[in-house]
Amino acid sequence: MALWRPDPTFYPTPRAAAKAPPEELAYVVFLNADRSQPDAIQVVDVNPASSTYGQVVGQAPMPYAGGELHHFGWNACSSMLCPGAPHPHLERRYLVVPDIKTSHIAILDTRPDPTRPQVVKVIPPEELHERTGYSRPHTVHCGPEGIYISALGGPEGQGPGGILILDHETFEPLGRWEIDRGGQYLHYDFWWHLGYDVLLSSEWGTPEMVEGGVLGEALLQGQYGRRLHLWDLQGRRLLQTLDLGPENQMVLELRPAHDPTRAYGFVNVVLSLKDLSSSIWLWYRQNGSWQVRKVIEIPAEPAEAEALPEILRPFGAVPPLVTDIALSVDDRFLYVACWGTGELRQYEVSDPFRPRLTGRLEIGGILRKAGHPQAPGPLNGGPQMVEVSRDGRRVYFTNSLYLPWDAQFYPEGIRGFMAKALAHPEGGLAWDEGFFLDLGPHRAHQIRLQGGDASSDSYCFP
Repeated sequence: MALWRPDPTFYPTPRAAAKAPPEELAYVVFLNADRSQPDAIQVVDVNPASSTYGQVVGQAPMPYAGGELHHFGWNACSSMLCPGAPHPHLERRYLVVPDIKTSHIAILDTRPDPTRPQVVKVIPPEELHERTGYSRPHTVHCGPEGIYISALGGPEGQGPGGILILDHETFEPLGRWEIDRGGQYLHYDFWWHLGYDVLLSSEWGTPEMVEGGVLGEALLQGQYGRRLHLWDLQGRRLLQTLDLGPENQMVLELRPAHDPTRAYGFVNVVLSLKDLSSSIWLWYRQNGSWQVRKVIEIPAEPAEAEALPEILRPFGAVPPLVTDIALSVDDRFLYVACWGTGELRQYEVSDPFRPRLTGRLEIGGILRKAGHPQAPGPLNGGPQMVEVSRDGRRVYFTNSLYLPWDAQFYPEGIRGFMAKALAHPEGGLAWDEGFFLDLGPHRAHQIRLQGGDASSDSYCFP
């Protein structure tokens, strides 16, 4: 009798994930900025021993044009090993790829040749709307009982935003996740503490607030997201809301501790209306309740108004615009992408209440336009989507945020790239000078690593 064996890329513990073989391929969102051709998921060789290291070795174009791919994720991951998970036989095989503009969701099969993924299913926006009530799908996480996808709002461009579920095997939309959302209306990211039966969600804005660019008046009036929501994961009901204050606008990426016994995590705030700074906040559980505290603040950099894009000229400064963060699988280092100033920062966070800056690289930026050892001339954009290898030694990033926002903050047009930093085990960053993927007029966004990465998996054993 043949035995069912779990996918070898499912890891029971964070430590086991860190000891797994290194990734050889990266899957990367590839955008046609003029939307004249279909976007694609490109496959990049990240094996330093390969003759095609740092090159595109395959791609899967979408079967439609006019959209914008953004975030995506695996169909299954290490949460399949949790006690009681009903789908332990699934494989980390399919990429679930939402389109934030058109509301399509494409399913890509990475077998049998992982360098030649194939589109095997597309969920049309009409079906998504009918079955879930949501549109503009965004973030994907694989849970024990289904594929969770966040959505910014409804088909008409308003809220509320929330979470929908796809079936693990058929990829059919099952419906809206929330039973009782209480006062939650804005939505962005979500993640969970499986061992505490708690899901967290964050806030950006409704589709009509974000898809034409930043709305200056709405921003100055504090109408973008400023809260964290805590939910009963099994009961699907809102438990508690943590308000970060009206000056803190756009509460985005949630990065919980990977150790399932640790009930804390980090979230980034893009902009303070008080001084244009960005900040990192820590949520944590104490004496049975959840609290939140600012633990990192990154100031804006003064600048002459004529050197700035129009949206920033009244302020005379370049904000850091921290638009992504990533936490290493051992929960030791937090990576912070400053898309506005052009910096990748590394903080030691073994004590999450007292982060310590341990590394910093400059590249791109609204004013800095810092270069790279393998790139001729200055660069723009800045570190945006960040992904960390399971062992914490390699940090990959791209430089496009979101096409309507790219045009506001980098009106000259972004030259797309993907770069890689090497992380020292005791702290510190250096360039991998042999890795720089120049995309020219095209853009790149989220990265997923073969076999999983620091923001793909949830673990159920400490």
